[in-house]
This record gives sequence, C-alpha cells and structure tokens, in this order.
Amino acid sequence: MFTHRTGRRALAALAAGLLVTAVVYAGPATAAPVRYEAETARIVQGVVESNHANFSGTGFVNTDPVVGSYVEWTVNSATAGTATVGIRFANGLAAGRPADVAVNGSVVAPALVFESTGAWATWATKNVTATVNAGSNTIRVTGTTSGGGPNLDYVDFESPQAFTDYQAENAVVSQGVVESNWAGFTGTGFVNGDNVVGSSVEFTVQASTTGLHTVTFRHAHGSGVNRPMDISVNGTVVAPAVAFPATPTWDTWADVSLTLSLTAGANTIRATATTANGGPNLDRLRVTRPSDIEPPTPPSNLRVVGQVRPYAVDLAWNASTDNVGVAQYKVYNGGNVIKTAGGNITAVTVDLQPNTAYVLSVLAYDASGNPSQGSNNLTITTPPSDDLQAPTTPANLRAASVSGTSVSLAWNASTDNIGVTGYNVYRDGVKFATVPDLTATADALTPNTTYLFTVEAFDANNNISPRSPGLSVRTTSTATGGDPIFDRNVNTQLDLPWGVTFLPDNTALVAERDRFEIVRVTLSGQKTVVGKITEAVTTSGEGGLLGLAASPNFATDHYVYAMHTAASDNRVVRFKFENGTIGPREPLVTGIAKNTFHNGGRIKFGPDGFLYIATGDGQDANRAQNLSSLNGKILRVTATGAAAPGNPFGTRVYSYGHRNPQGLAWDSQGRLWSSEFGNNVWDELNLIQPGQNYGWPTCEGSCSVSGMTNPVRQWDTASASPSGLEIVNDWIYMAAVRGGRLWVMKITGSTTDAPRAFFNGTWGRLRTVVKSPDGGLWLTSTNNDRSGGTPNVLDNTIVRLRFAAPPPR
Repeated sequence: MFTHRTGRRALAALAAGLLVTAVVYAGPATAAPVRYEAETARIVQGVVESNHANFSGTGFVNTDPVVGSYVEWTVNSATAGTATVGIRFANGLAAGRPADVAVNGSVVAPALVFESTGAWATWATKNVTATVNAGSNTIRVTGTTSGGGPNLDYVDFESPQAFTDYQAENAVVSQGVVESNWAGFTGTGFVNGDNVVGSSVEFTVQASTTGLHTVTFRHAHGSGVNRPMDISVNGTVVAPAVAFPATPTWDTWADVSLTLSLTAGANTIRATATTANGGPNLDRLRVTRPSDIEPPTPPSNLRVVGQVRPYAVDLAWNASTDNVGVAQYKVYNGGNVIKTAGGNITAVTVDLQPNTAYVLSVLAYDASGNPSQGSNNLTITTPPSDDLQAPTTPANLRAASVSGTSVSLAWNASTDNIGVTGYNVYRDGVKFATVPDLTATADALTPNTTYLFTVEAFDANNNISPRSPGLSVRTTSTATGGDPIFDRNVNTQLDLPWGVTFLPDNTALVAERDRFEIVRVTLSGQKTVVGKITEAVTTSGEGGLLGLAASPNFATDHYVYAMHTAASDNRVVRFKFENGTIGPREPLVTGIAKNTFHNGGRIKFGPDGFLYIATGDGQDANRAQNLSSLNGKILRVTATGAAAPGNPFGTRVYSYGHRNPQGLAWDSQGRLWSSEFGNNVWDELNLIQPGQNYGWPTCEGSCSVSGMTNPVRQWDTASASPSGLEIVNDWIYMAAVRGGRLWVMKITGSTTDAPRAFFNGTWGRLRTVVKSPDGGLWLTSTNNDRSGGTPNVLDNTIVRLRFAAPPPR
C-alpha cells in the first residue's frame, strides 16, 4: 500500500536550481482575520457612540436614519482573490435594516438585510465574500432606506486562501489504484500505490508567479515503517528519498511539507516510491503561493498629543510603510497589547489608570501578520484623578496555611468606585507586603509565636480603606520543608542579572542584560567582569544578553552557552571560558525573530544532556502555531545546536503554542516545567510534554480547546508575570517580575498544591532563581528593566535564600 509519527526533517537536496528547505508534519498555518473597528473607519452621516453594551474597541457607529449614510473601512489583503468579510452589527428594532455592501466601489451584496438582533446590546455577524486586490481595499456599508443601516461595531477581514488543493484521485497514477476504504480522506478518495519501487503519483499544478512555494502531501500508512519517496518537479528530482513516516493507523492522516521552486504556469510534481514497500496512501497535494514575508517599517515618532490625563492619553505616530500595505497597528504597554487600530489610523486614545507609570510603544502589522520592529518607547505617568473615595475594608482575613516559620494569608476582595489597585498587609502593625491580589505569605517567623495580621486596600489614587479586623495566628512548632527564608545579600551592584549558571568550582557566571557583560560571582559575593558579548544589542525592551548555561561537560570542554539578541535576530551561541576570560562566540541556533518584547531567553541543559531553549513569539502571535518558525517554542538541541534525537517533529521544536516562555526546570521524574508570560489575562505554569501545543494565541490560560494543553496553574498577569523557575526536591520556586514575589508550591502528581507568595515587594521585580552549590537558592532582581534598562546604573541584586527546613522529597 501507497504515515503519523509526527515529525519534521530537514532535507539537504539541491538540484537544478530548485530549493528544498524542510519537511514539516503539520499543515500550513491559516492567518486569523484582521479586525477593523468601525469607530476608526470613515463615517458619513453617523456618529460614534458607546451607550449600548458588548461592543468591541471603544465604541460603535450609529448611522443617521437616512438613505446613503455609510461606514467605509480601508483594509489590506496579503493576496488577491476571494476574501471573507464578517460585519458585526446590532439592530434592536423588529424590522430588518437593509444596506448595500460595496468592495472597492462595486456593490457585492445589494440591500443585504441586517435582521433584528432583539436588542441594541445584542450583536450578530453577517458574512460576505468578495473579490479583493492584493494590498489596499475599501469596504463600505451604506443604508438603503430612510431608517439607515444597523449599528456597526467592526469588520473582520479574512484574506483569500493562499493555497490550492489538488486531489490525488485526479492525478496521473502509475502502478496504483484509487480507493476509499479508509476514512478521513478529502475529495472522493485516495491513491493506494503498489508495493514496488517506482510506483508514483504525478500532479499538474499551476503557479501564478515564479518562486518558492510550499507543497504539502497529505498521507497515511499504518505499516509501522518509513516509506520514502523521491519528489521531482518538471522531471527533475529535487528531494530524494523524502521520509513519509508511519501514521498510527491507515485512517490517521499527516502532512509532509516541502518548499519547492516552481515556474509561472503549469508544473508537474511527482512522488515516486523508492523501496519495495511502495509509498504511503496519498490523499492530496496542497500548493501554497509565495507569501509576503517582508514586514512593515517601524512606526516612528510615537508621541503624546496634548496632555496626559488621569484616565487616558492621546497618542500619534508617523505611519509605517509596507510592500503590500499596513493592515493594523498595535499599541503596547511593555509587552502587553492595550489598543489595536486599523492600518490607516495613526492617532488613538488609550484608556489608562490614574497615578500609574506606562512604557508605551506601537508596532505595525501587514495582512500576512508580519510585525514591524517596535517604535520608540514612550514613558509616561498619568496624574492622580479627583477620586477621593476609598475602597471598602477587606473582609474575611484568614490563614490559608500555617507552619513554624510562615503564615500564608488570604482575604475577600474589596470594592471601589473606580477599582482596587492592591493591598497592604501588616504584621503586628508593621507593613510587610504590598500585593496586587488576595494573598501574601509572612516568612521568617518564630515557631510557637502569636502574630496579629491586618490588611487594607488602596486604589490608584492611593485612597486607603480602613484596615480589616486583626487576625491572631500562632505558628506551629515545626517549619515546613521548602519554605524559603532570606539569608543574606550576595551582591547588590549588578545591572539586570538575567542568566545565572554555576561552574564546577562553585562560582557563578552572571549575564548582565543591558551591559552585555558576563560577571563571575563567588558564593561570598565577590564579582569580576570576565568578558563582554560584543555582538549583543538591546531592543529597548526585553532583549539583550539573556540566558546562560554551562556545558554538562564543562570540566573538560570549558563551554558556556548564551542566548542574546543580535543585530538581526535572537540566537544561541557558545564560547570557551578559560583562564578567567571568555573566548570568541560560535553561533549555534540563529534566525529566532527578535522584537522589542517577547524574546524568551532562558536556556538550560536537561537531565538528558540536551540544551533546552525558551523562545518568545517576537510580537507575532501566529509564529507560536507555525512549526516552521523557531519562535513561540521550547527548542531542544544538541551541544552543537542541531535538532536533538527523539524530538517530536524531527526538528529543533520540542513544544509549541507559547507566547513568551521564561522558566525551565525539571522535577524528580525528569519532567520539564515552564513558566510563561501571558498577555493581559493569565500567566501560566505548564508541564511540558514533547509535541504538545500550549495554545497561544487561541488560548491564554485554560480554555479546553481540543488539541491544546491547559496550564497546570494560572495567575492574573498583575500577580505574577513569571520568569525564572527552579525545582528542589519537587518544590517549585517561581520568580515573578510584575508581581515582585517568589511563588512557592509543591508538586503533587501532575499538579501542585496551592501556590504561596513570598517576599512580596521586598526586592521589586524578581527575574531568576537557581539552586546554589551550598544548598540554598540565589534570587535576582531586575528593576528598572523596561525601555532597555539603565545599564550605567548598577542597582540590582542577588540574594541568597536558605530553607526553613530541608525541602522534603
């Protein structure tokens, strides 16, 4: 018979000028629709309002009740062809409201009825298909009766499909038959080639332009062995003996993708069996047109228009340019999206909180999802508002857990006329923690001692509630193993100590992110600069010199590995550390897309001896689901940067669907855990399994989507923004940047006990936590790390933590 151990395998075939780059066992990613809000469109005879709930963005358009009132959007398409336009509307009247839908001046849906939605706050979507051009297009919705059109919220624009499918049953088959006895095929059947060398299927395909095209064979075979095939284009073999691995069953279908050079017009693509087993069953061939891979230029001159107000700011920037067209802009606060605007919009109002600092930037995106690099960073602080009302008193203060040296507290949320910002927590009248959520842990307590705790709430204007009634708690006689206690400062004169790796002599190498220096630090805190990664650059955000990892064989090979941002990408390099200095850098893994934020950066050697690399999505969420991209992944490579044996896709990719993974650590069973920055809702702690999809951008936190793996734990982004991760005797220690605390939890099976928050606000933004050779933990701070940090000021620290008792196994 002419399979799914999921895998992907590089090819080294170059023939007749035709390029083959990779085999990918996954279908090509489909770009998500791009949203264009009505309030940023061109409005004729209508107004922007927000008096009916459940709209997207900042409002909706209420067109005047006259014939001819309209809203016109300008959208960008990556390719020409048939596009889908989803028009979101509301109509609270009983009768429908017809409107003409026109694309590029031609009516494509005359008098389309926007039926009643039952209420003005109930929204529905009407889909229209239309032929569009590559680049800029206009979409206009015009009322055709005296009642005008419906209220309009946005359009979702989905560019035309960039691929064409060719069914195997319609191809030229040599030594094979068309069958339909196994389920799951597309079309009317599949080709079952004879079990002989030379059986083949030849497709005739059309290419609109000359260039590189992705071709994807959909196949199945449950024989348990690889069935390789030669792939030829126009009679020339360009990919000899391409692997078609077995799939679990004959009705389990998988994809093998190659990048081939095709000429404009008709081309033949033939797959020919090279062994006596024949080839796999072939269902179809998908040919994807060359995609736009050129990103827009960065927006420039991001600036404040007028005055920063307590609850909002008006921003403007100079437009980006693109070879096809800018589809949208996204405004970021740090690495979090807070506003999206159409590609023709270069001025927006952003809602903010009073008395709060922000670091704002803007990126441009084209219709293919390619992101620009970030604009200039704009640092602002909103003034206080005139709000004088304090939050209500926190209720039900209680002890969630008690040991000999710690008490973990919890309480019920306060309410506020504007919103609660955080809580101050007191022990015997002295404030020991400021937290953004409803929990804090008092540490370094004395066994068999009674303490009195209270808590108060505050808002952004620093209006403070009355304190809660006191809670008296007596510690137990026994400390909980694994509870961390501050021991001493190791060194307080460092610039953003990001990566830390210990050497066999018990000294540590520490990466200073924005100075690009590597510092050697002894257990007693003495530091020596041993070199500078001169190839490293800043991104004025989260890039720079990031993770460090000493070779497992450092005693003999003297190699140290580093991840850093370079002029063109993020990359992993290695160098020798000998005679107290670092040697030349050898690039091992390159081409990891960089941006202002979402650069990942953690690297660690696992118990299997391979190097694991955490990469961010580079502010392009689509990369996380694209197995051809190194971004939004956890990679697993050999000491020379090659794909490690046993990787699930045959490439460097170990897991995918990540936004910005930060921490890597292994438990006593050899299982990998990872912490991950969320966007605006949930941060995550994940138990990593090879080949699994962790959901981004479809999921942020738990979402129970088929084929996507939920996190073990999740936190509101204000509570965590987790970075470094360490595990000692199955106790997890997770450093939180935005939360400014160390989360501690015990692994129980495939989950953890209730996380507890230590050192709340004590050292600010916490970045890295690692086991130290003397039986403790090193914990680093990276304060003032936004906008490229302050590399000329050595204002961050490494502290040593001891355990209240040895962490029990």
